[in-house]
Order: sequence, then structure tokens, then C-alpha cells
Amino acid sequence: MKITLDTKFVGSSGMVTLRDAVAQLKAQDLACTVARDKIEPKARMFAECVERGFTPLRSEIMAACYLAERDAAAESFDRGLITEGELEQTRLALARRFLGAA
Repeated sequence: MKITLDTKFVGSSGMVTLRDAVAQLKAQDLACTVARDKIEPKARMFAECVERGFTPLRSEIMAACYLAERDAAAESFDRGLITEGELEQTRLALARRFLGAA
């Protein structure tokens, strides 16, 4: 299925197009305010997924999952819950899983 701005989905008020949902968010001034340093890694991951032939929606999901797992591992290390070796092992596993790295 190709996702476009005219794709309909069930919103909190019933069926709505993606275009209408974006317009509603803009009307309520709910623009994205995520810091640039958080967006750039996700954008790179998204681009890599698209280059590997995944759909934009799947690429978005994969990029978000990759960053969430990477950040969770880093936070676990920062809190002393895992060792540096476990952190590196997690990073390598994520690279293999999402980036196709050996």
C-alpha cells in the first residue's frame, strides 16, 4: 500500500486523511519541536532504509525502532545497568539487524 497525504485512517474523530490530520495539527500549533541533533540520525537511518528498498512508512518505523533501542542501551549503560561490553554488543546487533552490517 502506498501512503499518500490522501490516505484515510481512523482518527480520534472518525475517518480522516493524512492531509487533514496534518492541517489540524498545524491549526493547533502542534508543530514538531524536536532538537536537530535528534532528527539527523533518524533522517540518516530513514534514508538508508529507503535506499535498501523499504517503503517510507516501514523505513520510518525501522528508523524509530533502531534509535529507540540504541538510546535505551545507552541509557542503561549510563545508569550502570549494563557493561560497556554489553553496550557494544547491543550496538553491533542493532547494526546487523537494521543496517545489514556484518
